[in-house]
Amino acid sequence: MTALLLIDIQKGLQELGFYGEERNNPNAEAQSQKILEAFRKKGWPVFHIQHCSTNLDSPLHPSKETHAFQSGLEPQNGEPVFPKEVNSAFIGTDLEHQLKKQGITDVVIVGLTTEHCISTSTRMAANLGFKTTLVSDATASFNKKGIHGEPLEAELVHQIAMANLKDEFAHIVNTETLLKALAI
Repeated sequence: MTALLLIDIQKGLQELGFYGEERNNPNAEAQSQKILEAFRKKGWPVFHIQHCSTNLDSPLHPSKETHAFQSGLEPQNGEPVFPKEVNSAFIGTDLEHQLKKQGITDVVIVGLTTEHCISTSTRMAANLGFKTTLVSDATASFNKKGIHGEPLEAELVHQIAMANLKDEFAHIVNTETLLKALAI
């Protein structure tokens, strides 16, 4: 059985500034919403992961309005929410247990950001034995500074994160390919 994991698709990651001044793939949320709607239509399991930053200045701190899920991607009809305080959706949550309890062997991962929680959660999902698919156009990255202070564009950060996950940890596809492959 296949489940959808929506990771950290929260209002605070729509804003530039705290996490970076540039973000690639402005359509990541729209692609995630297409996938979410397809899973719901099929009645397939959907799991929402919500980052609960311990940093009071973070837009993802539970005290902030921007901690909320983005419009159109909120949980519905009892879809479970797993709050987390670290990058991995599996650390400090009951996610692994709940997936295995429901007989889920395959996971599809979408969300934010590629270089942080998506990368960490994808690696862990694979290491825990789940067949993992990562949707490249339903994720996004922010720009970074390299180890010597050099600027790294958001698209480059995204592509490097995807290249590091490809094949060893996940099958990388785009939304169109995923929906065709799952016959949704």
